[in-house]
Amino acid sequence: MKMRKILSLLTVSALCAGLLAGCGGGSGDSSNSSSSDTSSSTNTASDSGNDNASGDAAAADDKSPITFEVFLTDANNDSWDNPVGNAITEATGVTLEISYPVSSQGDAKQDVALMIANDEYPDFIYAKGEATSLYEAGALIDMTDLIEQYGPNIKKMYGDELEKLKWGNGDEGIYQLSYAGVGAQTLKTGGGCQIQFAALKENNYEYPTTLEEYEALIKKYLEAHPTTDDGLETIGITMSASDWHWMITLGNPAGFIADAAPDNGQWVIDENYNCYYKHTTPEEKEYFQWLCRMYDEGILDPNFATQTHDDYIAKLSSGRVVAITDAEWDYNQAQQVLIADGKVDKTYCGLPVTLREDQKAPALLYQGLQVGWGIGITKSCEDPVRAIKFLDFLCSDEGAVLHKWGVEGVNYFLDENGMRYRTQEEIDASNSDPDYGKKTGVGNYTGFPIYGDGSEDENGNPYTTITRQSVIAEYNEEQLAACEAWGVDMLIDIFPQPDEFELLPYSALWAYQIPQDLSNKVDILNEIAWPGLVKCVTGGQANFEANWDAMVAELEANGMEEANAEMTAFLAEKIQ
Repeated sequence: MKMRKILSLLTVSALCAGLLAGCGGGSGDSSNSSSSDTSSSTNTASDSGNDNASGDAAAADDKSPITFEVFLTDANNDSWDNPVGNAITEATGVTLEISYPVSSQGDAKQDVALMIANDEYPDFIYAKGEATSLYEAGALIDMTDLIEQYGPNIKKMYGDELEKLKWGNGDEGIYQLSYAGVGAQTLKTGGGCQIQFAALKENNYEYPTTLEEYEALIKKYLEAHPTTDDGLETIGITMSASDWHWMITLGNPAGFIADAAPDNGQWVIDENYNCYYKHTTPEEKEYFQWLCRMYDEGILDPNFATQTHDDYIAKLSSGRVVAITDAEWDYNQAQQVLIADGKVDKTYCGLPVTLREDQKAPALLYQGLQVGWGIGITKSCEDPVRAIKFLDFLCSDEGAVLHKWGVEGVNYFLDENGMRYRTQEEIDASNSDPDYGKKTGVGNYTGFPIYGDGSEDENGNPYTTITRQSVIAEYNEEQLAACEAWGVDMLIDIFPQPDEFELLPYSALWAYQIPQDLSNKVDILNEIAWPGLVKCVTGGQANFEANWDAMVAELEANGMEEANAEMTAFLAEKIQ
């Protein structure tokens, strides 16, 4: 956290040899000015610089050593001293001093509250869901004019979606640059229904597309394999729902499967852009009634709502769980264990399963640029021009490639056509070494603006190492066998494709920074829905209707309709 101005002169590596002078705020007047005052003073300085062409050119090329303090909510690595960091410093003169949340869970609430209480901030901040608190405290500066004057690469990166970065609620300012990959393509699926490749193989790779077919395949495999080769009892379905993971394994899948809706957090949106708290739709009622029956029949793990997340991962890692409803990032640790243990057929394949035949699994639907979470410049930054130029460099092709590919000649090379590639040794290191990012700096700093996986520059050169070709190249024998059986190149090819969906006029709703009062109302609804849904599933089929009605009544009594109306009004402004 920014509590001081750095004045000491330090010696750095040969790549960025020179003196490091402090940039950050402190208790001076500039750190206490409003965001608008900061922007105005910056513009005045820029205007006066235009009177002196040579002086302005020198400022544009300023690579003098400067240190910015940055707070990143997602903790990857607390050091800037690595090859990528050094190369960025050489190109910009900027060194980052990085801090992370005190909470081991990556929750920035406590840290941000302390910053606001002291009115002292780092130069840059990526606070995820706490950005609203910072905005309301006047901690973030409006970057609009800075981007216009010094951000050609920022404007190029975001293109037509730059408008989506405006805060809204009557404020046209841009206070954050989105952390989400611009132009990203979905190259792997997760979040809905998954099943072990072993079950698909025994079914001649005929895959289910409805919940009824999914159930039949699970039961068929359970009947043939009541225990694993290790003698463990086979489990049909399990989940992790004893903590916040309930949203990932119980709540979110209901929206994907039952509503056939894209990820809008706790909301479903109808064709007229009305928002509804999703755990009350008729389709979700039918889905949770199905889960209740699966629980009563012993297909759904009786411990799904009480086991710890570690217990959940351990079960998946043993290979005894046939099916899951989870996001790949959440269960990938178990996949790695299974592969290491030679149980590749017990890893999971995503399926385009929905409640009914007339629905389309929305896994590949493009939701536009995710906004709401991103990097901002705070009012404590004493040199916002250098700060925005630094962000602009990261948005340049040079900066984007450094961030995601690393150093040319070390982490990647150019072929005879100028296309980037990695050696197999580098690919293996990036996949197997847990400290690869820390050692190299490649992809190591979450929160900064980036191009998305699958995006390419004007020459067709990919901005990231994740491409259709790279994903296919890393398929294991089970994934390749499934693709061959289906006659497709990629596992995602069995899903409805992006061009089968209409382009939405809004971004993923979960990623917007909604007003704090509305956010508090949603928190209350979630606190009711979590135990309410668990009770609906575990309370027995005979009691399902009563348990469902009781949960809905409690949600209505605690402001659900009001929250629906407020979220609908919020979305209407975003669409306008």
